[in-house]
Amino acid sequence: MKAEIRKVVVQIDEIHSQMGRPVDPPTRRAVAMAVIANPFAGTYAEDLSDLSDIGLELGDLLGRRCVEALGIAPEAAHSYGKGVIVGDQGELEHAAAILHPKLGTSLRATVGGGAALIPSAKKMGGPGTAIDVPLGHKDAARVRSHFDAVEARIGDAPRRGEIVVAIAVTDSGRPAPRVGGLTLDQVVGTDGLV
Repeated sequence: MKAEIRKVVVQIDEIHSQMGRPVDPPTRRAVAMAVIANPFAGTYAEDLSDLSDIGLELGDLLGRRCVEALGIAPEAAHSYGKGVIVGDQGELEHAAAILHPKLGTSLRATVGGGAALIPSAKKMGGPGTAIDVPLGHKDAARVRSHFDAVEARIGDAPRRGEIVVAIAVTDSGRPAPRVGGLTLDQVVGTDGLV
């Protein structure tokens, strides 16, 4: 099953200054969101594989939109994350079906790999509901400088029978990180942790 998309929204968050200190180059985070019809709105279904197929489709579409918005090569992506808001005729398991079985495969392809787990969040809500999409380094989960989140929100979504799917990609970590941990030059990127 293909996603029935009502709209796609892409936004970029650029931080140029932190506590009065310049951030050069700016820290940039892109979020791409799709508002889709929930094919299971108002009904219970044991088999949610149609939503998993939609996740595969949207991981590619939204991941590519983020990379394009940042104007980087896929391999230059640093962090990623995913989130879903389900309208009130759905259930959290609909979000899980989109996020977990297949979406990661296509998202990793759009960012040139990704050994680390893709951080995720899911919630129920109505139009204008925000979700903080968690972020982590795409190849090494222990890179603390990349522990972050970016807010995703669409003013008119999700409606009752809709779902908002959000993907976030960055070209860097937080501005002025200084809490220690694994550094970028120490990343091995094979086990998803270091």
